[in-house]
Amino acid sequence: MIETIATSGLILNEPLLWEKGRKGRSGFSLPRRDVETSPMDPALTGEGPDFPDLSEVDVVRHYTRLSTWNFGVDTGMYPLGSCTMKYNPKTNERQASLPGFSRSHPLLPEKLSQGALELMFKLERYLAEITGMEAVSLQPAAGAHGELAGMLLIHAYHKGKGSQRSKIIIPDTAHGTNPASAALCGYRPVPVNSNENGILSAETIAAVMDEETAGIMVTNPNTLGLFEENIKEIAEVVHAKDGLIYCDGANMNAVMGIVDMMEIGIDVLHLNLHKTFSTPHGGGGPGSGPVCVNKTLEPFLPIPRIVSENGHYALSEDFPQSIGKLDTFHGHFGVMVKAYSYIMSMGAEGLKKASQLAVLNANYIKEKLKGVFHLPYDRPCMHECVFTDKNQAANKITTLEMAKRLMDYGFHPPTVYFPLVVQGAIMIEPTETESKEDIDRFIDALQHIAQEAKENPQILKEAPNRCKVKRLDETAAARKPCLAG
Repeated sequence: MIETIATSGLILNEPLLWEKGRKGRSGFSLPRRDVETSPMDPALTGEGPDFPDLSEVDVVRHYTRLSTWNFGVDTGMYPLGSCTMKYNPKTNERQASLPGFSRSHPLLPEKLSQGALELMFKLERYLAEITGMEAVSLQPAAGAHGELAGMLLIHAYHKGKGSQRSKIIIPDTAHGTNPASAALCGYRPVPVNSNENGILSAETIAAVMDEETAGIMVTNPNTLGLFEENIKEIAEVVHAKDGLIYCDGANMNAVMGIVDMMEIGIDVLHLNLHKTFSTPHGGGGPGSGPVCVNKTLEPFLPIPRIVSENGHYALSEDFPQSIGKLDTFHGHFGVMVKAYSYIMSMGAEGLKKASQLAVLNANYIKEKLKGVFHLPYDRPCMHECVFTDKNQAANKITTLEMAKRLMDYGFHPPTVYFPLVVQGAIMIEPTETESKEDIDRFIDALQHIAQEAKENPQILKEAPNRCKVKRLDETAAARKPCLAG
């Protein structure tokens, strides 16, 4: 029997604050008034704000109890495939919270923002060196925003040559936001299928590439966790008809310091600083999606751009071919500080080692579990591996039921039912920050769940059993959500 890290210990319920509150309680002493009391106008406010009256201990216990219901990367392993939920070193949070950074206002004049501008200027150069590209803009505020920027750059390139192109090639192993980003720029997505090895074939791209096609959006490594080995040949096919190669770099965590993106034919690449470069990820942000380009596309980068002359840094809009401004100010600065801190503390060898460990951990899980779960592509993977529930189908156990059961063992479930090209997908990304001991416990839990699927499938159909919230009626939850607590 596996020794689970989960427990059924004290699980404290938390009523609504309005149910806890009692008139007259207070956890805060207001300073003595130096003006006369003025009642609120009922015509404007009704009866005034409905704030509960709470003592200090009520408030402290409320937030502490809520925190015990949450699961995050600081709690345990978070193996979400495609998301790169790795542990984020706290030193990077510390640097981002330094008063000179955290309290600076984006409308400060340049002479009072030299430190911030210098950091962004250097971060752009580091990202260019890490990726092998030639120029970078930090302005896109998230990954999908970076995709949109990439499409706008491709559109500007063709427009500058007097060409009106209408299509973008989208592989079935691309990230799900890629077709939407292309469509937002007026392009018609042209879907193409990966081959029997889970990657693209140059012949497949050649069959759809024509003078109406602006380029291709390729995710590399792709959403199956596999490296697109034919990318150079694909780039030659696309470039031969003056198309451009956009690479979704959300999976850069697998190839830092290993792959030169420009050398393999990439023209524009977006990065997710909030995945690869150590910023807490999830919950809707903040994110950062810089775009990296070659010299051909550099004139079209968003403005303002950070320039340096004689040690003075400035934001310049003197780039007439630019696609324009993409964000109110210049992206999410706090995320940039964390990424800069991460790069500086890791160094070149550290970043390369991180990618090597991410790939090693994923392949270790793949090899340990491939006899337990169906492995649709039995070949070396990159930072993540994809299984299916095919081996459990005889016992009528699905991916979703195994994921829910995993919570009883104290692990956050992996990504399920994605990518869509794999039926019943179980997508696992351990990242480089997990130790062998923790990964072994995760593997043991999944092996035990697979055994339960044979011997006691009913327990999976009722899971989770040990969590605060038990099995939900998912249809009712989607159609009639209860938002009261």
